[in-house]
Amino acid sequence: MIISKQKSFDDILTTLEGCGRLFLVGCAKCATVCKSGGEEEVFRMQERLAASGREITGSIVIDEACHMLRAARDLRGKKAMVEEADALLVLACGAGVQSVSEAVPKKTVAALDTLFLGNIRRFGQFEQKCSLCGECIVTDTGGICPVTACPKGLLNGPCGGMAEGRCETDPDAECAWVRIFERLASRGEAGRLKKIVPVKDFSRTLKPCKLKVEK
Repeated sequence: MIISKQKSFDDILTTLEGCGRLFLVGCAKCATVCKSGGEEEVFRMQERLAASGREITGSIVIDEACHMLRAARDLRGKKAMVEEADALLVLACGAGVQSVSEAVPKKTVAALDTLFLGNIRRFGQFEQKCSLCGECIVTDTGGICPVTACPKGLLNGPCGGMAEGRCETDPDAECAWVRIFERLASRGEAGRLKKIVPVKDFSRTLKPCKLKVEK
């Protein structure tokens, strides 16, 4: 899930300077779960913008704002409202904003900051578990990603700053490699740590990335 949060309202107003008529776009997936861009947040944003003197021509919450064809189709269904607007304010992740931007030849404004790919701990609590490195090694590390869980991204054990199982960057946090060792040891798989992990192949994360799934 893509974790996002709303920009400050003052920052949004600054970006919207000169735009009196607005069409709002939300996302029914990640932004809804994060409480940053679902139906409720779009409605509240409409109220705040109206109170600031903006006119809202309409709004829509797209099922998946990052789905380019779906975003274009749904926005076509609101064509008259979109055309009346000076700009579109998008309450979705960066991918969603760009789907809207490609679908509509109008100014597109991002209302959210996209933070990280996250797991849901419980409602309203999110944790980063994966860094999208393109070269997953969690099979050998007990299902814990050292690229993400270790602040230094170390691939072959803890650094010299680890003390009594705690991370030197955060004394309240357990060292990722201690966690990895303990988990593997509990499964009788500590021998996996004898395998030297080579330097990451950063060519796997060259931007922009593309993937075409063959049928």
